[in-house]
Amino acid sequence: MLRIAVQSKGRLHEETMALLQEAGIKLSKARRTLLLSAVDFPVEVLFLRDDDIPQSVANGAADVGIVGENEYVEKGKEAMLIKRLGFSQCRLSLAIPKDEDYNGLKWFHGKTVATSYPNILREYLGKCGVKASLHEISGSVEIAPGIGLADAIFDIVSSGSTLISNQLKEVEVIMKSEALLIASGDLSKDKRRILDELIFRFDAIQEASGKKYVLLNAPKDKITEITELLPGMKSPTVTPLADEGWVSIQSVITEKHFWEIIGKLKAIGAEGIIVVPIEKMIR
Repeated sequence: MLRIAVQSKGRLHEETMALLQEAGIKLSKARRTLLLSAVDFPVEVLFLRDDDIPQSVANGAADVGIVGENEYVEKGKEAMLIKRLGFSQCRLSLAIPKDEDYNGLKWFHGKTVATSYPNILREYLGKCGVKASLHEISGSVEIAPGIGLADAIFDIVSSGSTLISNQLKEVEVIMKSEALLIASGDLSKDKRRILDELIFRFDAIQEASGKKYVLLNAPKDKITEITELLPGMKSPTVTPLADEGWVSIQSVITEKHFWEIIGKLKAIGAEGIIVVPIEKMIR
């Protein structure tokens, strides 16, 4: 049985649980419990505070964990980074009162900065030669300047709406963060085998993210032009149709360039274009 530590609440929790469900990890419906076992896969999920996850994995209380990069770097625990998961993206930034004139990092000389991430900030300011006082706060960092606890803050920023509502402005991005899969360095062979299967499932989900499966009909003499637009995984699938001179072409395109490519396909002569969502892709 592989024990996975995940955040007990918040956006990272919700996105982690969605990933596990997509990977076929079905949990029992018990509520108000710290530990849940999967129904049909040899894992159990341990719910913890986000800042407790790196230590729990490092000391073996959990075998693996899904945690924000911000907490992983801040805690500096001896847990191995296994995989970047690509969701719960945010950034750690310095922010100051919106009416302040900002002239670069020298603004922070002699100032007090409130933060929940003193280790990351201390290292960064040290490298930049900035001497500032750090005031560690476990939550609601953004209110510190407004109530006179600090001159500025260093905290997680996603949309920036919280900064705006507290009359602050973002002035420096120190690091970017996303969800990470981390693991203990002392897993048994059986647990490593389970982890490998879990990674395989995560890879299939990530590979499919942002991609669409496209099926279309086209004149046979347009195959070369169309396949240049639809590279697919290796190359598009081309199948002759009953109507002589026509073929069916199937491929994968990225959602980012979807409408641009569809427009070009239509201009070349493609017809009957069908677009299908992709749940998993296994290479």
